[in-house]
Amino acid sequence: MVSRIARIEAIPVISPAGSANDLDGTADTVIVKVHDEDGRVGFGEADAPPSVVKSFIDMPTAHLWSRNAGEILVGEDPVEIAGLWQKLYEGTFWPGRRGLGMHAISAIDIALHDLAGKQLGLPAYKLMGGARRAKLRPYCTIYPGLAQGRSIDDLMGEIFRQFDMALTAGFRAVKMEVLFYDLVTDLELIRRIGEGRKALGDDILLAIDFGYRWHNWHDALFVLERIADHNIFFAEAALQHDDLAGHARLAERSAIRICGAEAAATRFEIREWLTVGKVGVVQPNIGRGGGLTEIRRIADLREIMGAEVVPHGWKTGITSAVGRHFQAACPAAPVFEYVSPHVFDSPLRRELVSPEPAVVDGYMDLPTGPGLGIALNEELVACWRADR
Repeated sequence: MVSRIARIEAIPVISPAGSANDLDGTADTVIVKVHDEDGRVGFGEADAPPSVVKSFIDMPTAHLWSRNAGEILVGEDPVEIAGLWQKLYEGTFWPGRRGLGMHAISAIDIALHDLAGKQLGLPAYKLMGGARRAKLRPYCTIYPGLAQGRSIDDLMGEIFRQFDMALTAGFRAVKMEVLFYDLVTDLELIRRIGEGRKALGDDILLAIDFGYRWHNWHDALFVLERIADHNIFFAEAALQHDDLAGHARLAERSAIRICGAEAAATRFEIREWLTVGKVGVVQPNIGRGGGLTEIRRIADLREIMGAEVVPHGWKTGITSAVGRHFQAACPAAPVFEYVSPHVFDSPLRRELVSPEPAVVDGYMDLPTGPGLGIALNEELVACWRADR
């Protein structure tokens, strides 16, 4: 018998350890819960300002194109996830579309996958069509933080420390964040990336995140050509996010995969990144770009059009779990981003959900628990929620 949706709620959570002067996406989150009539709860999160997403979800209905999300969902069958996605998309057309509304829908969609999986006793990836691979391959993001008065040697020392921790934790793929900006010249940046490859050795997959360093594709190409012999898997955020023409010029000339679209939403915007931006890898955030329902469509589109999908995933353990289910179900994803609590010191990432899967020789097992397969630390949520 169907247990229908009874209510939804949005809970903003902020870690007291967060810093407004850095770029740590794990410092806060908004948890969206979808409750059914039998007391089960599915939960998801959005990578967007918590209080703003909560306001969007709680807003009263104004008219048929601007409806309250709860009014759309209450009484519906949570297993009909794609159908509910469409109702939310159409019912929040006026204030939503590709921005804040899509961020909120993303969190709701993730929560619906969790709830439906719990009702059916199935992992979320099986609701997406089933496993397309036997094991998962995460890459560990290495982030030393912004300089904030530290020298380049200090930052590189922290990167090397995190390299060691990631390898000890079982990872065999990493992404080196080089958000050094004015601290180094382009020539110095080339040298420092070379030091990173030397520290890792030749057998570890290495990607580079440039943090939108350049405003001109010529400058980006100058660096990419000089690090191409370091076996770089992809170059992320080399140019400004919306410079699709520049991305196309860079992608046509670089031997390294060019990534983009971490802030993009829906398959419609992602299509522009391939047809206009001509990138080889798109990186929409599942908690911003449409949830698991939409990332599955994006993955199908990318597979057809010869590209790869590696979603942005710098958030809490909810997003990390979502990434596991995404890669399990989507063959167009060679790796997925993973913030490891064994490497990056974030209380919210470390303590919000459990259990934490093991990484063995670079791989994770497929998820086995129902829904997302994780439990929420309700005591932590109650302690750090920002609306009380």
